[in-house]
Amino acid sequence: MENLPPEMLAVLTGFLSGLLSSIPVGPVNLTILNEGARRGLVWALLIGLGATFMEALYCGLAFTGFASFFSRGIIKMIMELGSIAFLLYLGVRFVRARSIETASKVELRIEEKLHPHSAFMIGFVRVMGNPGVLLYWIVLAAIFVRREWVEPTLSSKLSCIAGVAGGTFLWFASLSYAVSCAHRKFTQKTLLRMEQFSGFGLIGLALVNAVQIILKL
Repeated sequence: MENLPPEMLAVLTGFLSGLLSSIPVGPVNLTILNEGARRGLVWALLIGLGATFMEALYCGLAFTGFASFFSRGIIKMIMELGSIAFLLYLGVRFVRARSIETASKVELRIEEKLHPHSAFMIGFVRVMGNPGVLLYWIVLAAIFVRREWVEPTLSSKLSCIAGVAGGTFLWFASLSYAVSCAHRKFTQKTLLRMEQFSGFGLIGLALVNAVQIILKL
């Protein structure tokens, strides 16, 4: 991967992280699962498109200053340890998941305020109402820049954001197709298994960061 051009490495980093972050079963996946089976492929795709757009916005916000802020002095050291703990927490939580996560009270209140009616806005608001998504991308953006998987340049950051959008929408599009065109064979049990798989991926990323910190010491 070190031989890849910086923009290509950033795209690949964003694509894989966007794909893994979309797999855990949450309100967007549940909405696509239910609405895709009931209203068809196009409606489900538009929900996924709205969710992807908001996910990319949160990722962009994370790169606008948070990543560089968390890479300074003692804050960097705290972030090093905090990011490992955060990724391990999410990974273990996903691996141990035994039920479907529903929308939180904050998400429900935001939906009640905005009353999204179009499929695109339903997906958009579902992601916007979850501030944990922004925190997640702040942590990942700091890791990406610190590990030099994404360079602190506008072109590299935009490439990563584009990769995130591509990986996120690929998952939502695949789920939409499976639900609407494969006669509901994409069950909630299957989604839980994929969530566990993404949890192992996050644990692996946390361990890689831990090993790199130990080697530096």
